[in-house]
Amino acid sequence: MIEYITDNLWLLWTIVTFVCLILELSSGDFFVTCFAIGAVAGVLSALLGFPFWMQVIAWALFSVLSIWLIRPRLLRALHRSGEERVSNADALIGQVGTVIDPIRPGESGYVKVDGDNWKAVSDDPQEIAAGDRVRIVSRDSIIVTVERV
Repeated sequence: MIEYITDNLWLLWTIVTFVCLILELSSGDFFVTCFAIGAVAGVLSALLGFPFWMQVIAWALFSVLSIWLIRPRLLRALHRSGEERVSNADALIGQVGTVIDPIRPGESGYVKVDGDNWKAVSDDPQEIAAGDRVRIVSRDSIIVTVERV
């Protein structure tokens, strides 16, 4: 088996390429993709018959070059709209919900937003009664700060 791999180093580089691409699926920042691009250079240099040490140099060189030249363009294309997409709890900011447990000054209550209940506080000096509509203005961990709509 080892002899087969050493005779066919292009296969090793192909495996490295696919492992990098699979790992990229979990990161999503195009960093590991650059190593996959370097591994493709390793595949090509192996097919051209270069010795292993030159294949490693080609992999390292093309990985660094792609981090420097290709990754910024990929990130720019991904964020072309200019605004960052918020996700998870950060997407709550600006949402309107309904108070389900009154929010008294200095205390917390609960707000229902998109079917989920969130612990909420408010800077309002008056109590916000159950059934009132509120907008989420900020978030600190799992506690949201709301204001009356």
